Amino acid sequence: MALAKIFESSPETEKFLYERLLDQTQPISECFRALFSLRNLRGFGPREALILATRDSSNLLAHEAAFTLGQMQDEEAVPALLEKVLQDLSLHPIVRHEVAEALGAIGLEGDIHLLEKTLVLDPAQEVRETCELALERIEQQKNICQNEDSTKEVASPFLFVDPATPASCCSSVDQLREVLLDEKRGMYQKYAALLALQNRCEDVAVSAIVDSLGARSALLRHENVSEHPMVRHEAAEALGSIADSQSVELLEEFAKDAEPVVSQRCEVALTKLEFERSGKSFEYLFMQTPQVLYHAVMVKERKMQLEVVRYGIVDKTKATVITPEK
Repeated sequence: MALAKIFESSPETEKFLYERLLDQTQPISECFRALFSLRNLRGFGPREALILATRDSSNLLAHEAAFTLGQMQDEEAVPALLEKVLQDLSLHPIVRHEVAEALGAIGLEGDIHLLEKTLVLDPAQEVRETCELALERIEQQKNICQNEDSTKEVASPFLFVDPATPASCCSSVDQLREVLLDEKRGMYQKYAALLALQNRCEDVAVSAIVDSLGARSALLRHENVSEHPMVRHEAAEALGSIADSQSVELLEEFAKDAEPVVSQRCEVALTKLEFERSGKSFEYLFMQTPQVLYHAVMVKERKMQLEVVRYGIVDKTKATVITPEK
C-alpha cells in the first residue's frame, strides 16, 4: 500500500468538501481543491463523495475521482466502481480506463471476472489495455503473497500505487528503452519499463521516456491537437509540475482548448501554481491546520490512541507533538 497521509476533520469540514466537490456551479479548480482534500480522509462520507464524482459531467474530475479511490485502495468502493462505472459505456473512456486502473490498484481477486469481460468487450482500446494491466497486477500481487521467497514489490518513491511493478533495478536505461519501444511487448512489460525509468530521475531516463512519445519533445506532443485527449491532459499535468515560463505559456494557451479534458487540466494546473507561488495551500484541508499523521503502527497508551509519525508521536486527544526519546 502506498504511504498515505491521514487527516482528522470535523463533520462540518467533510460536509463542506462533499458539497464543494459535487457543486457543478463551481470552477473546476475549486472542485479539485475539494477532491485533493478528500483523498486524505477515510470513511463513508469521503468515499461516497468520490464515488458520486466518478459520474460528474466533467470527465476530468470523474477520472480523477476514480484515480483517487484506487490510490486510497478503498475496497468498500469496489461494487460502485464495477457495477456503476466500468460497465457503463455511456461514460467517457478516460473515466472507465481510470476505474480499471483503480481496481488493479485495489487488487481484489474477486474483480478478475469483470475485468476479463471488459478486456474482451469494451470498445475503447485504452480501457482494454488498462484491464490488461489491472489483471496482471492482481496476479503479480497474488504471487507475491503466496511465495515468501519472491521479490517484494518496491514502493514507489513518489508514494503512488503503480499500475505495474517497476522492472528490475539491474536493467540498464538502454535495456528499459528497448522494452518500452518494442511494439511486440505486452502492455504490462512496457509499463514496468516505463515506471523503472520514471523512478530513476535521471536525464538519460527522461530521454528514453521522451523517445516513447514518438516525438522529439513532450511539449511538441502536447501541441498536437489531433492527439488523444488522455495523452494531452497528462502532458498538461506534466507541464504544471515543471512550471517554468515556457510551460506556463503553453498552459495559458491550451486553457482555451476545445477539448474540455485538456482545457480544464490546464486551468487546474495554472490555479495550483498561483496558490503555490503565493505560499498558500491548494488543498482546503491543509488550511485547517490538520494533524499530519503518517500511515504507521497503531499503539495504545493510557486508553489514548496514538500514531507513530515521522519525528514524534501525535497525541490526537491533545493535538501536541511528543518528541521521541533518543
